[in-house]
Amino acid sequence: MTKRPLIGVLGASGAVGRAAVRELRALGHTGLRLGGRTPSVLRAIAEQNPLGGDEVVGADADAPGGMRAFAEGCDVVLNCVGPTYRLRATVASAALAAGAHCVDVAGDDPAAEDLLKDGDPAQHGRTVVLSAGALPGLSSLLPRWLARQGLDRPTALIAHCGGLETCSPTVAQDLMLSLTSGGADGAAYGEPLAAVRGGRHVARALRTAEDTEREGFPGRVAVQPYLSGESERLAGALGLDRLDWYNVHPGAQVRSLLSLLPGHLAEGADPDELARRLILAADLDLAGRKPYYVMDFELAGTTSGRPATAGLTLRAASSYRLTAAVGALAVDAVLNAAVPAGVHFACDVLDPEAVVGHLRTGGAAELRLTGTADRADAAQVEEGVL
Repeated sequence: MTKRPLIGVLGASGAVGRAAVRELRALGHTGLRLGGRTPSVLRAIAEQNPLGGDEVVGADADAPGGMRAFAEGCDVVLNCVGPTYRLRATVASAALAAGAHCVDVAGDDPAAEDLLKDGDPAQHGRTVVLSAGALPGLSSLLPRWLARQGLDRPTALIAHCGGLETCSPTVAQDLMLSLTSGGADGAAYGEPLAAVRGGRHVARALRTAEDTEREGFPGRVAVQPYLSGESERLAGALGLDRLDWYNVHPGAQVRSLLSLLPGHLAEGADPDELARRLILAADLDLAGRKPYYVMDFELAGTTSGRPATAGLTLRAASSYRLTAAVGALAVDAVLNAAVPAGVHFACDVLDPEAVVGHLRTGGAAELRLTGTADRADAAQVEEGVL
């Protein structure tokens, strides 16, 4: 009888972790090891498995020794805890030390740098997949999929991503930490107002719109240009001349607080108190409104030497579920040997077609494709729900 692989889900009681457990079960993975700080909550999640067999283990990412014990016996560990830019490669390193692969829904450049300092895990046949979430992760996979929809040569991308939803403690902490970390070589996660022009990073190329309208986002929103390392790598991978990336903030309370965060932190404000204020601001913005999350991409280029466009709009009830879906798909890919040994970003090793197919059939999101790339007559526009 073939032994089923053991998947450890760390942070299984959180917003992403709960959704990831459901996604893994939907992919046919049973007998999960559920890890977190509150065993009673984890037991309740385990009891939701109609087939049974899930294992509950108390685990704290701040205790490396305990993390090693959690990872022992696992084939792969899916990390859904944070704050990302404080933990860095803590979970992945513990998983590797226990002989397991690791998928992290975040991690990003800091975790990759830490892991590669001690030698590439590929030397031991182990795999680590980082940034296997909504943003970063899906934010780069969807444009790569879109570029395959009839464009011979993509040249320019405009992206708008954001939504209205609750803010978890991990997200609140990471938002503040991203102002000074999260990017490569100790830099911030990204740079406001920057964009790609002529294939190169250009500072202060764009402007913020504090009160505007944007198709796909109901009501008035704030639109902030923001260029991350992932976005720059995406521009290079697609060979883009131009990339404009915008974070969209529909909630006035969150946007107001975000604009004040750098000053508050510089003045020595308590990060924990700011995190609580950010969580409260998100709740105030959401009061009486339906949560949603949108990713909208407009790609321009040429087809058979003629100008062409392709657009993709994703709409979901929650970015947390999107993150869970990408994380679960990355685990599945690792277990099926579809990802080579070594340290990778999810957007570089997951199959965009498989990801879009899963989102279509799994109900995590609605996707609409528009454009002229696949039409002989570029004056016509095709659109439809995938």
